[in-house]
Order: sequence, then C-alpha cells, then structure tokens
Amino acid sequence: MSPQAQRSLPIPKAAIDFRPEYLDFRRGIHVGNLEDNARITRILKLELEALYGEPFVTERYGRGVYWQWIGYLPRANRDAKPLSSKVSFGCSKLFLMVDTEDKLFKCGLQVERGYVKAPRSFRRGELGSDWDWRRFVKALQPRGALERELKRLVEREGFRIHVGTWENPASFARWPGVANLRKLIAGIPSNHWASFQLYYPMRQEEVQNSSGLDLVESMLAIFQEVTPAMNLTMQTQLVPAP
Repeated sequence: MSPQAQRSLPIPKAAIDFRPEYLDFRRGIHVGNLEDNARITRILKLELEALYGEPFVTERYGRGVYWQWIGYLPRANRDAKPLSSKVSFGCSKLFLMVDTEDKLFKCGLQVERGYVKAPRSFRRGELGSDWDWRRFVKALQPRGALERELKRLVEREGFRIHVGTWENPASFARWPGVANLRKLIAGIPSNHWASFQLYYPMRQEEVQNSSGLDLVESMLAIFQEVTPAMNLTMQTQLVPAP
C-alpha cells in the first residue's frame, strides 16, 4: 500500500482535549488513561502523517502513565536502511520531553549515536554504518547547509543544542560553531551512549499559561522548523503532502 493510501486524518482541532497539566514537570508527559483526543502521542502522530502523507513510528522512554520522552520517526527512512531497518536508534527523530531536572519542556530534533563500543547486553545499540548519525556528522561542515540551518535556529529562533552523553552533556543557548561541535563529538567516549538534540525550550510558567491547543500547535510548528535540518541527516525526505 502506498504512503498516500495510508494517509491519516488529524483529530479536528475543536475536538482536541490535550491540557497543559499533561506536561507534568515532576513526573513527565501524561499519556496513560486518556482518550485519543487528549493523548499527545496520538494527536501528534496523526498530525504528522496528515502533513507529510506518510506513516510515522512512535518511540518512547518511560513506563506507566507518565513518559519522559516521546519520539516520531518516518517509517520510510527506517525501512530504507539496508542493515538497520528494524533499529529505531539509527533514525533521526522529532521528539518532545519534559526535563524534570531543569524544569523545561523540550521539543525538536534528535539524532542518536548510540555506542561505538556497545556492551554485550545491548549490541543493537551500537552505531551502525547506515545510521543517520553518520550523515549528521558528515553534513556538519563549515559553510554547509546543516550549519546554516542550525545557526539560524539557535541565533534567530531561540533554539538550543544538547550534545554528548546523558551523564555529561554540553548545552548551548548560543551558536557554538561547527568546529566546536565536531570537537565535542569526537571526544565522546566510545563506551557511552551519545546523542544530539536541537530543541526549543519552554519553561513551566509558559506551559501553564498556554492552552492545550496552543501547545499542540507550537509543537507542530517546532517540528516544521527543524524538518529542513532533519532532512539533511536522513536517507529519505519529509515533504509536505499536496
């Protein structure tokens, strides 16, 4: 079946019942025990599939009612990988998360390196030759298209960068430059999980003072802002459907 034949219809805006309190800065993103029109996983998946006319895979980190991180990746990009078509770690993703330590809601683009030397218990988390991380690093060149996109989003649109391990990341609210990013990436220990995030931050007060529909539309707008950068890291391309 073609992607066009599978195209989803979004939930009508008047029916969306997502609420600001579902972004809980102590417990994470509330997704359990909710109807589809209130569950952010379902709302955003249908919106993305309608916008781009192709299926998306939903990934998550967390258990039970509250999740800490949610990711969306184009199924076509994962399927295109000759060696890693069943490994979502190898794919660039649109993501949202509640950082309960920094008290920030983050939304944007994530590319994972995984391990260069994985432990025996998690071999599927080892960086593959066809992972999007390799395209990301290759595209991260001075005066390149990816540099222009990242610099524009950080300097003009208020996005931030997180790069490194989860235990010892580097974070930037100002554009650090390609050379600095490449140096940081090269210095990440091979036996640690690593990733890159480009995200727009929202503080707790900003979230609480917004309506649920405003937050949904903000997330979708952020996803569209980072899509040009995401396309520079993928085998397939996200293009709005007619």
